[in-house]
Amino acid sequence: MNKRPEVDFMQEIYQPFHMEGGDHAVLMIHGFTGSSAHMRLLGERLHQQGFTVHGINLPGHATKMEDMNRVTWQDWLQAAKAAFVELKDRYPKVSVAGLSMGGVLTLLLAQQMDVTAAVPISAPMAVQNRLMPYARVASLFVPVVMWPEDPVRRAKIDSRYDGGYMGFPTKSAVHLNRLIHMARRNLHAVTCPLLAVQSRTDETVSPDSADVILEGINSNRKGVLWLEDAPHVCTISQDVDRIALETGRFLKSV
Repeated sequence: MNKRPEVDFMQEIYQPFHMEGGDHAVLMIHGFTGSSAHMRLLGERLHQQGFTVHGINLPGHATKMEDMNRVTWQDWLQAAKAAFVELKDRYPKVSVAGLSMGGVLTLLLAQQMDVTAAVPISAPMAVQNRLMPYARVASLFVPVVMWPEDPVRRAKIDSRYDGGYMGFPTKSAVHLNRLIHMARRNLHAVTCPLLAVQSRTDETVSPDSADVILEGINSNRKGVLWLEDAPHVCTISQDVDRIALETGRFLKSV
């Protein structure tokens, strides 16, 4: 089976970004094995709507895959918190939008920080990959898992922004599982406005993830944007304009 192509992460498109706008800032967090490039198109469109947007690269990402072996779920959560605090010191309103694992981190920030609004995108409350729950044991026999090249998926995305690793160290999935478990266990602690975004054809997350989020949180204002035929990394798909429009509307309404 073909593998996904390698990425030169030294290119600017894969680097963290900051676009100054109004007094409502949006922290943008990419997903597991991804990079800020996965959030850049959405960030540009939110910036055009008047928001300040700030995209980060999580520890162990956007360098080389082996670097994921040197970081843990604590490093990812701390990096997200530090970026949020930095924005909170400068802007009166700070919301968070995250893709996949970034969506899980979005939920954790909403549980633990003073978040204006949260937009988890393709955020898994469980995953479809049967290996993931057994990652700790599997890592003893399969140290690295490679992402397969999917021509159907690639046809639905802007490949220029598909900046991620070709695979991941299997033990890194243990840390992803920990974040998912923590976020799901404490959904009741989310009280800020929240918009969940999920595709009905997401090939990665459990199909009921958005429903689980909405049913578990205690927000007075909450909603879901269902996408009909988008891939998991929907932020670089043809649906990005719709995601940006609905996200912008939601954030402005709060």
